[in-house]
Amino acid sequence: MLEILYQDEYIIAINKPSGLLVHKSFYARDAKVFAIQELRNQIGGRHVYPIHRLDRKTSGVLLFALDKKVLKIMNDRFATREVEKKYLAILRGWSPEELTIDYDLTNNDGVIQNAITYFHRLQTTEIELEFNNQPTSRYCLVEAIPETGRMHQLRKHFKHIFHPILGSRPHGCNKQNKLWLENFELKGMMLHAHQLIFNHPITNEQLILNAKINEEFSRVGTILKLDLNTYEIAMTEAVANTNEDLAIPYSYKKQILSTYE
Repeated sequence: MLEILYQDEYIIAINKPSGLLVHKSFYARDAKVFAIQELRNQIGGRHVYPIHRLDRKTSGVLLFALDKKVLKIMNDRFATREVEKKYLAILRGWSPEELTIDYDLTNNDGVIQNAITYFHRLQTTEIELEFNNQPTSRYCLVEAIPETGRMHQLRKHFKHIFHPILGSRPHGCNKQNKLWLENFELKGMMLHAHQLIFNHPITNEQLILNAKINEEFSRVGTILKLDLNTYEIAMTEAVANTNEDLAIPYSYKKQILSTYE
């Protein structure tokens, strides 16, 4: 069962698990299960339309429209940057405290596209893990806000500044990934879409949706002695009757705030 973060008659949001594709992809022909079909089956067969995308290995808030009119409204808002997406990522090394990365990326068709990512560092850590003839290894936790939505943008941008996302393949550090696979059996990627902020397509009321960190991200945080409790967002009110469609009423939206802002 997918965790539903928000649902009404126009939109629905889930906390997408790492490893789940949004839809069928030429690049992952081995996959048999997709978020679209799982969510459709879960809500009684109603069609759902993905408004944006998350990589297969990225977990977190994923938003769907329940009709094509709403899909167009939200697509336009994403295109005009009226939607704010916030990600948590664990990087190799200690990044700058904050930085705006303005670095063009080339898509699969060879087209060069402007790409901008702002991030700020939340925590730093150093553990006894030998790497490159050094007795310890350094990592940091950051919050990243992409202003554009290019394919693999965060992975590529963090690799560009020499602080790749832990577990990222192919846009990461292969030696670090191998080190973590051998020592900690890490196969996932430490990138989580933890918050989505936008105005409702029909009512225009602001929604702030948060997705809890998954178990693998939490496990790595424990290994690195990071304090992730701050980002384990939990609802303070119960959702609707479990015999009905899950919903978070608009009156609760102000309770779904990021606690460190």
